[in-house]
Amino acid sequence: MNSRRNLIKSLGAGALIAGISTVAKGEVSIKGAADLTVKNVATVADLILQKKASVGDIYRTLGYYSENDGGGAHYILRDQRVDSPGNHLLGNGLVAELFVHEALNYKMFGTKSDGNFDDGIAIKATHEYANMYSLPVINRHGEYWIKESNDINIQTSVEWGASVFYIDEQHNTPKAFKFNIVSKAPIKNHQLSESDKRNILAKLIPGVTEIAELNQFRGNLIYVEDKNDRVGYRAGAKFDGQSWAKQELFFIEDHGKVVGDIAYTFKDFSSFEIIPVEDSYLTVTGGCFVLSGNSSGKGYTKNGIAIRRSRTIVSKQIVRLADGAVDNAPNARTGFYNFHKVYEVRLEDIKLIPYEQDREGTERDVPAGTYGISGDRILNGTFRNVTAEGGKVHWGVFGTNMNKNFTIDLCRLNRVDVHFHCWNLRILNTHIGHRGISVTGGGNLTVRDCTVEGRNIINFRQDFGSKWDGDIRVNNILFKPTYPSSVALLELTPSNFNYHYPIVLGKTIIVENVIIDTSSVNKNAEIHLIHFPKFAKMDHDERVIFPSYIEFRNVMCRGHVSGVKGFHLVKPQGFFTDKVGSFDGSLFDANVQVKIDHVDLLDGGSLNNTSNPYHFSMLSNNDQQADAHSLFIDFNLSQAKELQIAVDAVPLQLTLRNSLLSKIDLGAEAKLHGALFLDRCQLAPQVNKAEQVKFDVQSSLGTVFNNCTIHAPRVAAQAEPELFKQYTFLEINKKLLGTHMNTKIANSYLQYLNSKGIKLTSEYSSRLLLGHGIS
Repeated sequence: MNSRRNLIKSLGAGALIAGISTVAKGEVSIKGAADLTVKNVATVADLILQKKASVGDIYRTLGYYSENDGGGAHYILRDQRVDSPGNHLLGNGLVAELFVHEALNYKMFGTKSDGNFDDGIAIKATHEYANMYSLPVINRHGEYWIKESNDINIQTSVEWGASVFYIDEQHNTPKAFKFNIVSKAPIKNHQLSESDKRNILAKLIPGVTEIAELNQFRGNLIYVEDKNDRVGYRAGAKFDGQSWAKQELFFIEDHGKVVGDIAYTFKDFSSFEIIPVEDSYLTVTGGCFVLSGNSSGKGYTKNGIAIRRSRTIVSKQIVRLADGAVDNAPNARTGFYNFHKVYEVRLEDIKLIPYEQDREGTERDVPAGTYGISGDRILNGTFRNVTAEGGKVHWGVFGTNMNKNFTIDLCRLNRVDVHFHCWNLRILNTHIGHRGISVTGGGNLTVRDCTVEGRNIINFRQDFGSKWDGDIRVNNILFKPTYPSSVALLELTPSNFNYHYPIVLGKTIIVENVIIDTSSVNKNAEIHLIHFPKFAKMDHDERVIFPSYIEFRNVMCRGHVSGVKGFHLVKPQGFFTDKVGSFDGSLFDANVQVKIDHVDLLDGGSLNNTSNPYHFSMLSNNDQQADAHSLFIDFNLSQAKELQIAVDAVPLQLTLRNSLLSKIDLGAEAKLHGALFLDRCQLAPQVNKAEQVKFDVQSSLGTVFNNCTIHAPRVAAQAEPELFKQYTFLEINKKLLGTHMNTKIANSYLQYLNSKGIKLTSEYSSRLLLGHGIS
């Protein structure tokens, strides 16, 4: 190594190239380099045949197999073999040691590019040399065939440009990737002192931002786990017993500053790993990877690039099938790009493919999820301008676990998926295809300025508890359902199962500015704002944690379906919410707020033909024991049409504004446990049958009508004045329940009364104008 450095010093930077660039054959002396002469030969084969060569001679080959084939390089002769790739044994027993001090290419190490030779052998040697001497690889063109070669380790930056790599997938193996981007510093399993361990365990809790005892590890990524404390048990018979060790991943800045929100508390660490993070970014750019499609073997096989080095940027690459090839792999693939235990990594300007999984019939289906991008234990991963689309036969391109501070921007992907523990996710300016967004975890979840296809805008994975322990924000979305029947904007439906961590259905939820394109769904499809579980407390007595704030604003439907249903809650008093609330029969103190504003609701004719003919229903029963953390809901709805709502024995403060109201069903008691406010509403039942008319308004804290108009019910879109008598809160000139301010009887019904010789009395008119509890 020292002699190599001395040679560089004596030659001067660039001297080897500059001094001989115009010489084809023969010898040339290097100006300024005493006693150094470069001898030119045509090829490596000619170099090997040099019988008069002496130790210390410097040779330049004009090509590897032939002149000007791109494989020309410099060699210095030694009398003994040097442990370095690219060396050649001469016929006279000397060793020609490859000497490159600027950049490498694959031709220098003997790639043949003939489709038969495994060029991966020479490519691997190239990177071994580059890693040994910290040199970049610049190989901007050429075609290369990689067959049985694996574990090509990359530790320096690479420019692949227009290079094309043909990967023969029949040699895929579950044991090794083709390329590994790795750090030069190994991961260390550190043994903490007892005092440090005790202090860190006490301080490593949700919300922590700084731990002084961790300052000794600054500049490193830290991974901790307790294999004896299991979480994330996976629901489903085929997953029996699957779980995860409790674990966390975070980076340490100066003064023990913790980067990466902490979600868990720990009793112990079975492992405390220090993962080195380099002070420079490694870039791997360019290249096209052509897959044969005939992957085989058992289990998850590997065929692409493993990223194991933090601060790595992979960009400007294409991954595709070979011309005329089809993906007929019977087994699952791990992911062409796979990330593991890394910090600050980026994948950008990438075109790749998802893999086939659900083929026609069943005999050719891949038995497990098969991925184009995968990974686990990722902190600050960014995916920008990545495209991977496919049809219904393809599995989702993304499949990750333990993915924190995850950003997707300007992408087009057929799915985004984090199985276990996503924390802080941003999806921006992106088109999500048929497989949709499936996640569990917590932190800040933002989906903004996106087009989303599939069954949901966000599916919170049921097998991991439909858990999101944080705030959910969805804004400016075009949602294009691709399933014909029942869909929901948000799917929050855990199984009745012990996941061994709290199940939080979001701390707060705000969904704004959504257009639902229903042109691809059945005209009888039901579209819900949220699917909630059909239970509030699990069989093992764990209460599901409910959001303290829910808001849907500006949700519009286009196409076959007129509007949406909201949500259905069963036994809501069994839920738990962080805030404290109460209702003592006199004072209502809400701990949950629900706001629905400018949401297109499913029209009454279609709604009344469904099994649950309500836009919103909240149904309780007598076996639920309410406490201060049960749901005491302040429900506000405005600018809605043909609203039908059912509330049975649930404490609720209900405010309806600027809306057309079709049905209020308050259960067997016909009474709301709370207060009811009707502000500038049209009371106009829209039903298919006369017996469907139901308009309960009695409430324990009183009902207020402000500037409301009362219409005769309409059956099959035809006004039926005789059904006005089915209102239980008023009887013309006799009964009027509630507090009224400027209540009006619709002109059409007044005309009907006039035709019967009936006029409102002045006293009754006064009550409508301003009256309180008169009957």
